[in-house]
Amino acid sequence: MRSIATLVLVALTVYGVDQLTKFLIVANLREGEQVPVLGPVLQFHFVKNSGAAFSLASGSTWIFSIVAAGVTVFIVWYARRIRSVSWAILFGMLLGGTTGNLTDRLFREPSFGLGHVVDFVQVWGFPAIFNIADSFIVASMGLFIILSLRGTRLDGRRAVREPQV
Repeated sequence: MRSIATLVLVALTVYGVDQLTKFLIVANLREGEQVPVLGPVLQFHFVKNSGAAFSLASGSTWIFSIVAAGVTVFIVWYARRIRSVSWAILFGMLLGGTTGNLTDRLFREPSFGLGHVVDFVQVWGFPAIFNIADSFIVASMGLFIILSLRGTRLDGRRAVREPQV
């Protein structure tokens, strides 16, 4: 139960922070407006993205909506198998980020399932503008790599490696 509670708490926190920041950006900036946060190193730059990362596949928003819905259903279905707090954090980050962007795709303009995702974080030298949900999705993949390399299983134990002969 601790793992599921952790997953739900992380997912709700990520989702809430993502939606709150998007609300504040839409309420306070015009589309295309840039606001320096740390000079040119970090800026808020409000854009609407109809595609995937780096605005790839613009016009295929409905495909991303279906994939995000599938990821969400898979995580909810798979959650009962997780016994590790580390894996619960990973799946919570992924679930919160995925549902944050899915909410945009479902409920923002121009229409249901074709909505554009609100992006606003621009980092100097990085070729894309992104949002909080994107950050947590990427961070969850980083945690996935770490847990996999360490051999941490879903139950929290480390996989035992067979000695090579």
